[in-house]
Amino acid sequence: MADEDKESKTEEASEKKVSDALEKGNVPFSREASLFASMLGVLVVLAFFIGQKMAELTGVLGRFLDDPAGFRLESAGDATALLWMVGGATGRFLLPIIVILAIAGVAAAVFQNAPRFVGDRIRPKWNRVSPASGAQRIFGPQGIIEFAKSFFKFALVIFVVLVLLHADQYEAINAMFTDPSLLPGLILSMATRLVSAVCVGTIVLVAGDLVWSRLKWRRDLMMSRQEQKEEHKQAEGDPMVKARLRSLAKARARQRMLTDVPNATVIVTNPTHYAIGLRYDRDRGGAPQVVAKGADLVALRIREIATLHGVPIIEDRALARAMYDAVDVGQWIPPEFYRAVAKILYFVYSRESRDVTR
Repeated sequence: MADEDKESKTEEASEKKVSDALEKGNVPFSREASLFASMLGVLVVLAFFIGQKMAELTGVLGRFLDDPAGFRLESAGDATALLWMVGGATGRFLLPIIVILAIAGVAAAVFQNAPRFVGDRIRPKWNRVSPASGAQRIFGPQGIIEFAKSFFKFALVIFVVLVLLHADQYEAINAMFTDPSLLPGLILSMATRLVSAVCVGTIVLVAGDLVWSRLKWRRDLMMSRQEQKEEHKQAEGDPMVKARLRSLAKARARQRMLTDVPNATVIVTNPTHYAIGLRYDRDRGGAPQVVAKGADLVALRIREIATLHGVPIIEDRALARAMYDAVDVGQWIPPEFYRAVAKILYFVYSRESRDVTR
């Protein structure tokens, strides 16, 4: 039955299904990328921190072991001082390691997906601890793929280690006869090269797993045609969706309207409650056209844009109120407003002529 369901899911996931999956915490995630980030963190620790911090820690412990009698424990203060000395050195040794590894883990997660808090992911679920579900995950197709990846990665790491040890075999043999004080540095150098080689060797595996995890995630979200029809039907019938679509349409229409305000010939106002933007083409003639109208906050915004672009603003309470109810944006004014609007246009053009003659 499950195979039949998968075969019927031939359509790409809709934006709604993808959005719902992301909100529920169902995101593409590559474990190999997280492990790779951890190895990079270990490499940074080995290359830049472990040597210095280890020297500090061994220096403190060495002083204690070389001369234990020099550290008196005659009072609680002496014990506290000793604990602070050893604990401080240990903390300075461990803290950078913990911080770097934590940053590496967080960076790997953020690199793959934007951070989001999903309460549903931390809520206890029986199927996560169910033996049947666990067996299905282990022995199912995904479990087989994970086993194959782990086996390939293990074989790759073993191969890299053997190649590196073969290349450094003479150095390892010579280390047996060298000064013991030099051994920590030699071991650290070999460990750094080993982790570097493993990181380089697994880059292709990590890149492939990143691509595979996203392809598998998209494939798991695929829909059947019936699911698409049902989703479309629900979206059309959902009052909240309809209201949201209407709200978006109104917002877009309002924005387009406001962009036409600078092209208006005059703004007729109430003066505070209503604003009507009229455009008149003297070359074409005919009736003026309403290019913008609004009440309250929208009216205020129309006046602000008009002032910014030098569009004349004329107060006519009765005309503004009447045109607001009678004419929509994009329409030409009806004949009953011709006389009143003609007076306003005459006043505007006369004032422009006086300004030019000055």
